[in-house]
Amino acid sequence: MSTSNNLKIDTKNLWPSNVERDFVDNLQAIVARDIAPEGDRIDREDIYPTEIVKSLAKHGYNTLTLEPEFGGGGLSFLHAASAFEEISVASAATGICLITIYQAQIMIRLFGQESLKQKYLPRFAEGLICAYALTESNHGSDITKLDTKAVHDSNGWVINGEKHFITSSMATEFYILLAETEVGVSVFAVPSDFEGVSKYTGENSSTFGLRNGPHMNVIFDNVRVPDDHMIGTEGKGVRQAVSVLNYSRTLAGAVSLGVARAAFEGALAFARDRKAFNQRVVEFQGIQWYLADMLTEIDASRLLIHRAAQSLDSGDQVPRWGSEAKYKAAAVATYVASQAAQICGAYGIMENAPFGRYIRDAKAYQVAGGSAEILKNTIAKCLLSLSGLQDGKGLR
Repeated sequence: MSTSNNLKIDTKNLWPSNVERDFVDNLQAIVARDIAPEGDRIDREDIYPTEIVKSLAKHGYNTLTLEPEFGGGGLSFLHAASAFEEISVASAATGICLITIYQAQIMIRLFGQESLKQKYLPRFAEGLICAYALTESNHGSDITKLDTKAVHDSNGWVINGEKHFITSSMATEFYILLAETEVGVSVFAVPSDFEGVSKYTGENSSTFGLRNGPHMNVIFDNVRVPDDHMIGTEGKGVRQAVSVLNYSRTLAGAVSLGVARAAFEGALAFARDRKAFNQRVVEFQGIQWYLADMLTEIDASRLLIHRAAQSLDSGDQVPRWGSEAKYKAAAVATYVASQAAQICGAYGIMENAPFGRYIRDAKAYQVAGGSAEILKNTIAKCLLSLSGLQDGKGLR
């Protein structure tokens, strides 16, 4: 493959910023220096990039939307979506690490008692690593039925159960946990160093994409937590978890968007530099049509993610927007990554080329964090509500 080292893709105009240009430029410099050189290794070795996550915290990216009184940036979710997008261009696995951190942070912000906020929210700015422990082996996406139980006594809560396939659990210091209580599903904050918390690598713990360390199984054996570590209202855990999903699905869409961008830029650079039949590959009309379709799909997904982020900032937290954003972005990333490999021919399927990682990461997010089918169910139920057939309350 011949290269044109003097040519550079104009990414500033290819991907216009919807936040301050300085914000994006500063982050891109950090990504290029710290994350991009490690993206392939993180995926290949299936490791949690602890040093990178801690470094991002020092620069404020783990707490962009957190109130300044807790050490956060007090910025918008549009800023957060932009950050997730830029980081995931280099490493979707690192974007996944931030997803679970933001999920825990948002749960405490929205529903935690003041004492819990004061105790833990400042630690996010210091680099607290978190996992969102919802999934159980017998129930999967159905969080209304749980085998993990929490019983209240005069000294607080005692939790018993096991969570399976927990993202970011390899390095986590703090869990947000759903457990069944006397009146229904409730949410708890459980630091990983509390007595009775342990984890192990299960038979099915490593994924083929979004590889940020094995998804471990976590055991809670008579784990005692104080009263204020129950987050929100007892029995309202499902509704609270759904509220957080409105945020995390939008950010997940931004992760997929980053993957799509990386694949597109790689294919564009290859087609520009590669010569065949006495002309550059990018000069063939068929290749131009491929690229035009890919770019249009990315732009459409990007606009939808920005709409979803704006709705979070305005308080219009309709499940429709976050679900549409994730559903569309994951599908677009899968399509773009596959087309990118096709454009690059033999190079596209080489083990040392990045396109295999892009394809695996893109496809994994069509399943993880809310499958395409679950998302379409949510979108359809919102549509039924708008048609007047049902109120749509409490829908996932």
